[in-house]
Amino acid sequence: MTKNNPIYKRVLLKLSGEALMGDQSHGIDTEILARIAGEIKQISESGVEIGVVIGAGNIFRGKGLADSGMDRVTGDHMGMLATVMNCLALQDAIERYDISCRVMSALSIHQVCEDYVRRRAIRHLEKGRVVIFGAGTGSPFFTTDSAGSLRAIEINADVLIKATKVDGVYDSDPVKNPNAKRFDKLSYDEVLQRNLQVMDATAIVLCKEQNMPLRIFNLNKEGDLAKVVIDESIGTSIVPGDKA
Repeated sequence: MTKNNPIYKRVLLKLSGEALMGDQSHGIDTEILARIAGEIKQISESGVEIGVVIGAGNIFRGKGLADSGMDRVTGDHMGMLATVMNCLALQDAIERYDISCRVMSALSIHQVCEDYVRRRAIRHLEKGRVVIFGAGTGSPFFTTDSAGSLRAIEINADVLIKATKVDGVYDSDPVKNPNAKRFDKLSYDEVLQRNLQVMDATAIVLCKEQNMPLRIFNLNKEGDLAKVVIDESIGTSIVPGDKA
C-alpha cells in the first residue's frame, strides 16, 4: 500500500474520559473535542469504518464513588451514564463536521440515543456512519477498556486502537524514567508476563483469546489519530501469539 492508503477497513477507537479534559481538572475541553472530532472525520473520509468507546474519568468513576462508600453497582451505573454524556458531546462535535454519527448505549435511554444492537451497529458502520458506544458493557464491575475490547470483537474490527498520553508502551513509566524503553511491537503474552498495564487484565485477555490486534498511540500529538490508520510505525502494536 502507498503511504496514504489505510491499513484497516474497520477500527474501534478507545478514548479515556480524561482525554477530553485537556488541561482542565474535569469536564470537557471544547477545543480538544473539536480536534478529536476533526481527526475522526479524516479517518471516516479515508474510507475507514470507525467505532468509538469513551470512558468517563473526566466526570467520575464508579469505582471512585464506591471507594467513598457508595454501593459499587450504583456507582458503576452512574459512571455508565456519565460515558453517555461524553458520547453525546463527541457526537455533536463530529456532526459539526457534517459526518453522520450515531450514539448507541448499552443502557436504554431512548430519548437521547439508540440501544446497542450489534447488527444495527455494523449496518451503521457499513453505511459510513461513525458509531459511538456508550454505557460501557452495560454491566457493573467492567471497565470501559473491557467495553472497548468487547465492542471491537463484536463488530469484527480489524484493530482496537487505544489513545493514551504517551507514544506507545514502555517497560517503565517514561515520565518518571527518562531511560524507559519503548516497544514497537509486543505479544499479548509478553504484556501479561511483564505486567505492562496497557489496559486492564480482563480487556487484554479478551483481545488475546479472540486474536484482536491492539495499537497504543499518543492522542496528545496532533495528527497522530488520523495517521495511526495509515502508518504502522506510530505507537506500539500488540499482536496475538507467543512472540511479537
